[in-house]
Amino acid sequence: MSPVRRGKELPIYNRLQVLRAERGLSRAALAEAVEVNPQTIGALERGDHYPSLDLALRICDVFGLPVEAVFNREPFAPLSTQVYGKGEK
Repeated sequence: MSPVRRGKELPIYNRLQVLRAERGLSRAALAEAVEVNPQTIGALERGDHYPSLDLALRICDVFGLPVEAVFNREPFAPLSTQVYGKGEK
C-alpha cells in the first residue's frame, strides 16, 4: 500500500474561516462543537493540519454543508465570484 500524498503535492483547501465568520462562530465555539482543541481549528484554517474523515464530517455537520463545500483539493474561488459571477461576462 502506498502512502497518502499530502502537503504541497495534494493540499486540502478549506473555507472554515469564512464559514465561521458567516455564522458568527469563534474558533473556540467550533472546536467545542466538534470536540477538539481550538488550536486544532486554527491549524486546519492555516492548512498546517488536515482533518481526519471523522473530523471533516463533524465540521460539515455543524455548518450543514456537504464535505466538498467545506474542503477541496482545488483552491476555492471567492464566494462573490460564485454567487454573483464577478469577473465573468
